[in-house]
Amino acid sequence: MLSEGILLARSGWEAIQERLFFLPPFPDQLDSLALFSLLLVIGLLVGEWLRAHLGWPKVIGYVLAGTLFGPSFLGWISIEALAQIRPVADAALGLLMLEIGRRLNLRWLFHNKDLLRATFGDIALSFLFIFFFAYLVVGLTPAWAAAAAAVTMASAPAVVLITVEEASAQGQVTERIILHTALGSAAAFIVFAIVLGVVHAENSHDWLNAVVHPLWVGIGAQAIAWLIARLALLVANLLPKKSLAQVFTLVATALLAVGVARMLAVPVFLTLFMMGAMLALIDTNKSLSYTNLPDGHWLLAIILFVVVGASLPWQDFTWLVAAQALGLLVVRALAKIAAQAWAGGNLPLVKRLLVGVGIQPLSATAVFMAYELAGLYPEIGRSALTLPLFAAAIMDLAGPALCRLALVRAGETKKGSNGGIV
Repeated sequence: MLSEGILLARSGWEAIQERLFFLPPFPDQLDSLALFSLLLVIGLLVGEWLRAHLGWPKVIGYVLAGTLFGPSFLGWISIEALAQIRPVADAALGLLMLEIGRRLNLRWLFHNKDLLRATFGDIALSFLFIFFFAYLVVGLTPAWAAAAAAVTMASAPAVVLITVEEASAQGQVTERIILHTALGSAAAFIVFAIVLGVVHAENSHDWLNAVVHPLWVGIGAQAIAWLIARLALLVANLLPKKSLAQVFTLVATALLAVGVARMLAVPVFLTLFMMGAMLALIDTNKSLSYTNLPDGHWLLAIILFVVVGASLPWQDFTWLVAAQALGLLVVRALAKIAAQAWAGGNLPLVKRLLVGVGIQPLSATAVFMAYELAGLYPEIGRSALTLPLFAAAIMDLAGPALCRLALVRAGETKKGSNGGIV
């Protein structure tokens, strides 16, 4: 019936086209941008419905929509459409990474030895537990086991930030979750740069790649971040504080950093995180310290997580890989919770354990890091990094719920808070 209707519409269109020659050919499929826009609306509605009826974080709905309509299932979002929308997803992730970088409070860390122990324990145990699981249990080579650990050791900054804002959470547990997420991301990015060299050393016959690529990524991200942060502050100092013009300056310079990083093949997530950290460090006049991103960054979050959901390789699903991904998540969870319990300090044990639960999310940054690494040697990397990608797929659904659970159990959320788009 539907095909007959399409044939009738095509015939009518072609008949009219004989007279109105300016008309384009009958469209065989919906324009990719129009289709993607419709799917974003669907993602928004799914997220709102889950939040209103089940109390789930909206991020889960966005990811589910992308997964369902992506290449692995219905195929409404094609691989080509994903490639076209990737710059927008980079911008969305970049703005969220900028925000988490701006919240990096190193002074609080260095004045609190218990917090310092917890941070070090989280970073060290997460990497070691995941590395040895991937190497000894899964059987990956040392380089790709290190890559899996680098990708999955840190929490997901975008998920944590959005979940905290959605729940309107405030308190010690909330602040520690944000701090550990920011510091874990910083450590993961350092490990990521080192692992680039290790992967090249294992798979390339040219040692120059193993030496230069990590330097290009690390120094390049720092240079871009420093220059753009200086530019942002230079312009912001000429404008009234907390003004709309300062908000525009912050967003525009962040997008400039995204574009320069993409142009120079430097990871966007690393560059924007470092830009946020530098803004927090060098903004001595507090020009942008109290300038917040507009609520519209939630719209970018929908794009980001729909793209993440569509990018997950469900076509490669096997029960063995699923079991291995669950195993990785279990050892990762044990490492993070053990680090918080071991740290001690004035914060009660129950709340420290809630911090360990709250930093479990794993999502967009891990997916982007995995594809960056897999792209170096596609014939090897795609299969080697299936494990962390499936771990991210599982935590795309469980992570936001765990983070919200920790915030609620800590008693730091406002009842009835929706956050984001209402």
